[in-house]
Amino acid sequence: MRLKFPKDFLWGVATAAYQIEGAWNEDGKGASIWDTFTHMPGRITGGNTGDVACDHYHRYREDVLLMKELGVKAYRMSMSWPRVMPKGRGKANEKGIDFYDRLIDELAAAGIKPLVTLYHWDLPQPIEDAGGWPRRETADYFADYAALAFERFGDRVTGWMTFNEPICTAFLGYKDGLFAPGRNSLSDALAAAHTQLLAHGKAVAAFRSTKARGKIGIAVNLCDVKSASKSAEDLAAADREDAFNNRWFLDPIFGKGPYPEVLVDWYGREMCQVRDGDYKTIAQPIDFFGLNYYSGSEVRANPGGGFLKTAGKPLREEGTELTDIGWGWWPEGLYRLLMRFKKEYGNPPVIVTENGMANADSPDKAGAVDDDARIKYLKMHFAAAGRALKDGSNLIGYTVWTLMDNFEWAQGFSKRFGIVYTDYKTQERILKSSAKWFAGVIGDNAVDS
Repeated sequence: MRLKFPKDFLWGVATAAYQIEGAWNEDGKGASIWDTFTHMPGRITGGNTGDVACDHYHRYREDVLLMKELGVKAYRMSMSWPRVMPKGRGKANEKGIDFYDRLIDELAAAGIKPLVTLYHWDLPQPIEDAGGWPRRETADYFADYAALAFERFGDRVTGWMTFNEPICTAFLGYKDGLFAPGRNSLSDALAAAHTQLLAHGKAVAAFRSTKARGKIGIAVNLCDVKSASKSAEDLAAADREDAFNNRWFLDPIFGKGPYPEVLVDWYGREMCQVRDGDYKTIAQPIDFFGLNYYSGSEVRANPGGGFLKTAGKPLREEGTELTDIGWGWWPEGLYRLLMRFKKEYGNPPVIVTENGMANADSPDKAGAVDDDARIKYLKMHFAAAGRALKDGSNLIGYTVWTLMDNFEWAQGFSKRFGIVYTDYKTQERILKSSAKWFAGVIGDNAVDS
């Protein structure tokens, strides 16, 4: 069956500044927590860093030409806060601003709409040194940075996202220590999550007070959660997991009330302080929601299963393998989450701002990179998105993760998510078979399900 998408559907690709830009200390850029973290021995697989990454800072014109060749309509990118504002507050870095000016203008010339994420995990190190995201004042620093971005780029940016995946910053960075800044405190993680949501609300308010064009939202990674059984213990465990992954962010962002009571009670004394007016700040109306979707989880109760006392295994379609990063192929979860927005959150405009798979790609003797598995994975998820549209979802766009293989955070260069192959030694870019297939999907604005 041929699934046709709406006429103005935004097909695109996504990246993040630290993962591709490199030039970590050039042209006045300040250090970020990821610069600091990756320079610590033993933190990153292979001892890799993002110091050079894909050298996008110097090769952005080449990368925009790649996107133009693919026919993408939108490019979801992020700005590096310490490149724009080296200390995280105070004086702006004009050379950093000039880079994003040139990049945005290049995209406009190629007919590609920029969707800009203001924070994709690269907190300026001086802000971390002053307390980081667990400190409430960081929300005000972020709002000032956001206001500067709106002022300088708001005449050309189509869509803004305040944050990318605040749960990862909070829990992988401040509780588990697997991501920058590498702390290990549940109370810090909860405070960091709350401060990011406050910062989101303050930034949306700042956007409304400017003359910036475009729309504003936030990108949050959600997980489709199912209970492993109908036992009371498993159902309660799945409810905690859903509250943790999904409702903790969705409910306050959409003004449905405070944080889920089941977790507030669970966290007890570790719970962060919520002041009068905080939920009103967080619930500033947004124009769209960015959904990052990768996986689903079948959850059961497990007394030894960490702070939530749960254990999960990846949900996956029958006959599919796990991806190279250990996640399941579960397009049904994308459909279910899109329907959840319709049923529970007023059916807001949604862009799938990240979806893709890690695959062990390598060029053959002829230099071609065939990644048929990624084509099948994306086809299944596009079909799920098309089914959701037929059933009333307000889905308006889909930006595939990711344009090109890049620095995959704690796993360094060991995982490849790109539809374009990156040779990290030569910086050569090679269109994989998935890129050529995706160009056909965009051109036809349709996919075979």
